[in-house]
Amino acid sequence: MDTDERRRKILKIARRDGAVEVTALAGTLQVAKETVRRDLHILEEHGLVRRTHGGAYPVESAGFETTLAARTSRLVPQKSRIAAAAADLLGDAETVFVDEGYTPMLVAEVLPRDRPLTVVTASLAVATVLADVEKTTVLLLGGRLRGSTMATVDHWTTRMLAGFVIDLAYVGANGISREFGLTTPDPAVSEVKAQAMRSSRRRIFAGIHTKFGAVSFCRFAEVSDFESIVTDTGLPSAEAQRYSRLGPQVIRA
Repeated sequence: MDTDERRRKILKIARRDGAVEVTALAGTLQVAKETVRRDLHILEEHGLVRRTHGGAYPVESAGFETTLAARTSRLVPQKSRIAAAAADLLGDAETVFVDEGYTPMLVAEVLPRDRPLTVVTASLAVATVLADVEKTTVLLLGGRLRGSTMATVDHWTTRMLAGFVIDLAYVGANGISREFGLTTPDPAVSEVKAQAMRSSRRRIFAGIHTKFGAVSFCRFAEVSDFESIVTDTGLPSAEAQRYSRLGPQVIRA
């Protein structure tokens, strides 16, 4: 296969498997490891993958987005620590927005059960987690359901959300960067997230370290819009300090 075809094959494998390793790709494609490294470098320059030690993982974009099911199988211990640390920031909030996605769903699982809370969400997964919690009232936003994320979008969702003043929003993203802020692949999802930002007094971003430096298609917020960013220790402390200079407290759980 020629160079372009090989790079398309690498990207296809990365998107299918969630990550690729240089050694395995070299064997599969029957090329030298250095050739694979060059291919990954070019794909990273084009914003399609992020390189790691010995491999790479795909960047979510307008043409590619992982499903909720896929997110439940990667970096789960780190995401659980992030969720616990984010829930600790609840303070005296009585009304809470919980975003779609696996990490926000984990936040919902560890919200306190011993006090009254009203949770607003577009996520069926989040609503299911909280449905039988006695002191929690769940307001599920209506709209078009996206099967890949099991969350609602479009004007029905944003119109309902615009009618609230919410104490605290737990917001996720597909990418966060100091230059481009918080991004997500789908314009309809971006509109829901942007409205959640507008409707909330306080905002916390909770996300795994692999999202940092990644840039997707639709921008919905700036780093400075958040009071706190909660991630894991995979984000280097020096990089965490760079984000904190933009305004938010950065917690590495």
